Amino acid sequence: MHDKVKIGLMPNHREVFNVATAREEYDIIMPIIHAQMPEYVEWVEIDDLCEQGMATHIDDIDKIVQRFKEADVDAIFSPFCDFGEESVVAGVCKQFDVPVLIWGTKDKISTYEHREKETQCGVFAATKVLRNYGVTFSYIWNCEADSPDFVVGFEKFVRVANVMKNLRNANIASIGDRPAGFYSVIHNQLQLIKNFNISVKPIQLAAITDEVERRLKENSQELQDYIKDFESRIDLSEVDQEDYAARVCAGVLAIEDLMHRNHCRAAGFDCFGVGRAIGIAGSACIVEGELADRGLPTGCELDIWGGISMLILKAAALGEDAPLLADWTYRHPTNPNGELIWHGGPFAYSLADKTKHPEIKKRFFGPDRKFFEPHWELKQGHLTMFRMDELDGEYYTFVGDADTIEGPATTSTYVWVEVKPSWKRWEEKLMFGPFIHHVGGIYGDYNDVLEEVVRYLNDSRRGVKVHMETPYTPGPKSL
Repeated sequence: MHDKVKIGLMPNHREVFNVATAREEYDIIMPIIHAQMPEYVEWVEIDDLCEQGMATHIDDIDKIVQRFKEADVDAIFSPFCDFGEESVVAGVCKQFDVPVLIWGTKDKISTYEHREKETQCGVFAATKVLRNYGVTFSYIWNCEADSPDFVVGFEKFVRVANVMKNLRNANIASIGDRPAGFYSVIHNQLQLIKNFNISVKPIQLAAITDEVERRLKENSQELQDYIKDFESRIDLSEVDQEDYAARVCAGVLAIEDLMHRNHCRAAGFDCFGVGRAIGIAGSACIVEGELADRGLPTGCELDIWGGISMLILKAAALGEDAPLLADWTYRHPTNPNGELIWHGGPFAYSLADKTKHPEIKKRFFGPDRKFFEPHWELKQGHLTMFRMDELDGEYYTFVGDADTIEGPATTSTYVWVEVKPSWKRWEEKLMFGPFIHHVGGIYGDYNDVLEEVVRYLNDSRRGVKVHMETPYTPGPKSL
């Protein structure tokens, strides 16, 4: 199921310009705007509040604000039908903490006798006022409504708005305990609340155990159907625990329910602790992959920033693809710009190369430590790699492109990737970061979307600074 974004639509017009001309522009652009991404966008409109459906007068501000607040809009789009009314646009937008899109078409008439709209001129004025008011906005350049530039720009804005919607007042589940040796995943909960209004909600392992045992005892039709589906997708021939599939599926449903009860959109995950809680041998990585396919991304080793990074990627993809959280692991044996992205089994089944026999394999850490682990190589394609993290009260993001390549077969869930301009530059950027061995990934190209998201995450009014790093940005280098 994909996400949906609720956008307040506020066409605007300046009173000293001919209202009939502005309405002609309105009648041209509004059908085109309404045709954009209808399955992803829900419009909140002002056509019955304002003269000719366009925000024009100071008295319009309160009416528009009330409607947008009652609808709880995720973003605001204000197309300019002529020079526009900067005082009204800014007066509305300054009262919301949501992404704002500004755009106006290229005027068709520009002669001595006919300068009827002056749209571009008015947009320059309005955006200066927005900056004065501390409103962060996105902008599609002065182009026709039916141009590819508008279509592409609008889609990027919807994806940005969906990321910010998912981060707004987000709860991130902390499931179990942080593994003792993983100091790299420590995070500052107080600063998350203060700077981003993101809260970390603990979910106890005992609660998972109780919920799993209840579900197994009830053996509902939902659980039976899930087990049947699970066993049909993945080869379990190496698994010698009779109730393995039942406990995995009950665990997924239990954690999903507990996350929903706590209004959590993502999680940090104690892999081995959850394994013990649901009653399977070893790690519960398979549960993470199943949750990702059900729209609930989780970060291994209780990596809260990993979970947040995955949530951002999922939202950028409008919920249509599962993200992954991988380890940077090995250099490719022959490709100098190749790297293995791997983890012990949490990559979603939907991402697997189905021609390469997805299965659960038996593994041993010493003679007395057996566990079952997902084993599949991911499909080929283009990935956006992303990580957000913190240091000394400031925040850092890394984003880069990777293309999957062939490489040696290995254990668990994995895929080899090739990066540009060089792996050496990526490694230097990641080492000095401040980033860790965990990185989020999702199929598709969302670099521009994430760059725009970082602009919105920066908030000078609250003193929040978010840096964006890429393999191309300057920084420290190896010796």
